[in-house]
Amino acid sequence: MTIQSGTATAPTRAEHALAMADYLADGERRAREIDNRGPVRFGPDGRLHDEILDAYWEYGCYVFEGVIGPAEIDDLRAGVGEMIERAPVDRSADVDARGRRALGRDYGVEPYLFIKPLSDPWGGTDALAGRHPTQMTQPTPDADAPGDVVYLMFGMCQAVPAALRLYGHPDLLAIAASVNGPDFVPYNDAIFVKQPGLGGSVAWHQDGVTHWDSPDWDEGIHGFNFQVQLYPTTAANGLWVVPGTHKVGRVDIKARVADNGGSDLLPDAVPLLCQPGDVTMTNRQVVHGSYANTSPDPRISVTFGFHRRSSVLGVQGRLTVKDGDAGWAPAAAYDEQRIFDRSAVIAVAIDARRQSYPEEAPYHYQPFAGLEDDFRFGPDTIEQVIRDYNLNDLAI
Repeated sequence: MTIQSGTATAPTRAEHALAMADYLADGERRAREIDNRGPVRFGPDGRLHDEILDAYWEYGCYVFEGVIGPAEIDDLRAGVGEMIERAPVDRSADVDARGRRALGRDYGVEPYLFIKPLSDPWGGTDALAGRHPTQMTQPTPDADAPGDVVYLMFGMCQAVPAALRLYGHPDLLAIAASVNGPDFVPYNDAIFVKQPGLGGSVAWHQDGVTHWDSPDWDEGIHGFNFQVQLYPTTAANGLWVVPGTHKVGRVDIKARVADNGGSDLLPDAVPLLCQPGDVTMTNRQVVHGSYANTSPDPRISVTFGFHRRSSVLGVQGRLTVKDGDAGWAPAAAYDEQRIFDRSAVIAVAIDARRQSYPEEAPYHYQPFAGLEDDFRFGPDTIEQVIRDYNLNDLAI
């Protein structure tokens, strides 16, 4: 069977899994042939090792192996699992499957985005500034599949205490400073949920939408995303990237799919293969996407990104998701106050982590040097900094 995006006749879940087998195996082979994975290493100056930076800038992605230890992964699984359990029983409900009031009914940003099982909600639409120009194959789910499934969860620093602590991880923040400078700023965060046999796809796209025509454009101007993997990430359920495409400007993805006979199985893409505790770093300009998860394996990716300060200051944001409406953007340009307010989450997260991991040297975040005592983790900062923090996301 040849899988083509946007075809009228959809394969069943089982047919899709079978048809993907050879492509997945080839992708795994290609992934093993490039040198873009290994443990976190820093140079004597505290910056990410030059060999890792060179590989990241060459390919547009890197897999850091074994960054998050087993105990912390267990905490994250428990916290994220509880967030999933507390989701509305369906997208219109106010209670969860156990009849409790669903999480986030009082949040400023709806924390759950639902989709139909195995669907591609954004491909070929105008959502998210139209950055997903073609639709992925949408297999037909099994007859006993639910009508809706959780696809994305937002507000992790408010909803999952272990995720707030993760946000202050010293190695991850040191990587962000190495790539975007010591005055780096946050982007947003989301938890991708790809349940086995149910999880939807993400159509091929480049994340950035704001700076393509900027006179200051370069291969890092739209920042990057981390994804912390809580379960084994395979070619079938994981993120795929087209290495090097972050360097070439805006890619005509529709033409690439057309030149591939209409198939969404791009021949030069590779999967980011991970074990629990591995962390991927993906340039927001690299072409990437994921297929419907017709495999028996779950994938949960805790995702959060960072920008250069110069990329957001004075810039009109154009990209985020609010109340399920993909493509909502703020009315005003990002000013110093908004950047400070959103960056304060990092300062609180660093202290939350310090309180839970006293044996670990905390990261020193340059923009909040001397302000540490004002942003200690506790009831006041939970209310003043963490509550509805993602209303101030910095999306470009």
